[in-house]
Amino acid sequence: MIRLGVLGWPVAHSRSPAMQNAALKAADLGDRWHYQLLPVPPELFEETVLALPAAGFRGVNVTIPHKAAALALATDASPRAKAIGAANTLVFEPDGRIFADNTDAPALIQKLRERIELSGASALIMGAGGSARAAVWALLDADAREVLVWNRTPERAQQLASELGARAVTEPLLPADVLINCTSVGLEAADELQVLLGRTYSLDKYRVVADFVYREGGTPLVRAADASRVPTVDGLELLVAQGAIAFESFTGKSAPTDAMCAAVGLSSAP
Repeated sequence: MIRLGVLGWPVAHSRSPAMQNAALKAADLGDRWHYQLLPVPPELFEETVLALPAAGFRGVNVTIPHKAAALALATDASPRAKAIGAANTLVFEPDGRIFADNTDAPALIQKLRERIELSGASALIMGAGGSARAAVWALLDADAREVLVWNRTPERAQQLASELGARAVTEPLLPADVLINCTSVGLEAADELQVLLGRTYSLDKYRVVADFVYREGGTPLVRAADASRVPTVDGLELLVAQGAIAFESFTGKSAPTDAMCAAVGLSSAP
């Protein structure tokens, strides 16, 4: 059995196993490949990853809070993963090398370009972790005019912005063409966004709102954007888009995106 998985802490909410196992079945790999949850705390991340190849793993996806550690542990990395400073996909090669990539960045740009022309656009990124790094780099690489970064810890926003060429801001929900949530807000309590911002929020000043978080019925941010009739990129769309790139890296086969969409409750392939 060839094994795949998703490493995170927490990770029980992840829909990647359902999505990727559906993809493996659709690609006629389901009898030889299996994808599973891998809940791993930060202090055990390195030793766990290094032990995975011997346990039959071909690769893993990586989520909060391990994306920077994943890149640091890799022996090789894609140019975009190196530039971003974070990886969400690790592939274990037969010769012992660990290849790191970041599929969040191309997935985000793919989905945003279905809604808006990014060249010359402005964007506000909420967060300063691995997904935020991918979003900032991706938007600048797509010729966005300006990328702003806000975080609850201003020092983290400043560090990310200075490293990647964005601009840190201290006020949330500043006007921009694109708003992207890269925090974990919305994963649990429905009122987390309200608590975080400490104010009533209006989203009609944005042309597109994207949220890396996904949850049943939509996150508070996506629901607020829908109420304001602002186009959205839901976290499930991003999950499928980045997962399709990872699937192809793991298996060498084209990703069956219709099956992946169906597994997470989306009506059509990205």
